[in-house]
Amino acid sequence: MKLMYAPQSPFARKARAAAIELGLEESIDLVYVQVVPGRPNIDFAQSHNPLRKVPALVVNERRTIFDSTVICEFLDHLAKGARLFPRDPDKRWEVLTQHALAQGICEAAISIRYETSIRPEEKRWQVWIDDQWDKIFSALSWFEANPRTLDSSHLNIAHLALVSGIGYIDFRYGDAADWRATRPLLSSWVEEVSRKDCFEKTVPTHPPS
Repeated sequence: MKLMYAPQSPFARKARAAAIELGLEESIDLVYVQVVPGRPNIDFAQSHNPLRKVPALVVNERRTIFDSTVICEFLDHLAKGARLFPRDPDKRWEVLTQHALAQGICEAAISIRYETSIRPEEKRWQVWIDDQWDKIFSALSWFEANPRTLDSSHLNIAHLALVSGIGYIDFRYGDAADWRATRPLLSSWVEEVSRKDCFEKTVPTHPPS
């Protein structure tokens, strides 16, 4: 299998972390793809993902799977463990709801990046940027207020998305984001789980120049 990815993408990191956590890392080759708003990668769109988004998992000549959540569930199925997506219906819906919140953090962080680095400066909308940060901080505060959702002994899909989103914020904004000071439980949990192989091996980096 081949994972079409970008090393800075929180969505690609989630899929890569899932593969490592499930013991499938050796079965997947990483292939860097450049996907930048305003610079359409037509070849990638025609051959793998019409939406021009990473990650995309090439399973074989006939099948390519996207997006990150679908890829993670596919990998969980391959591993035959139901480790990232619980089988029990009540637990599954609970984890998927937490995942939606963590995924929203990733989406808002990417939106801020596009608005502040790609959109021409004279057209940037500060009110909208502030609103995205408010969504991020609100979601982080929810996890802080619900520590039962933070389990360092057994990772699920929500945890992969949460660490990937926070890792992207740290990568792009560092201490400027200042989310840790008022969320000590979440900060401590992130520090602990970030030592796991699946996160240590997938720390975001700048793409090739």
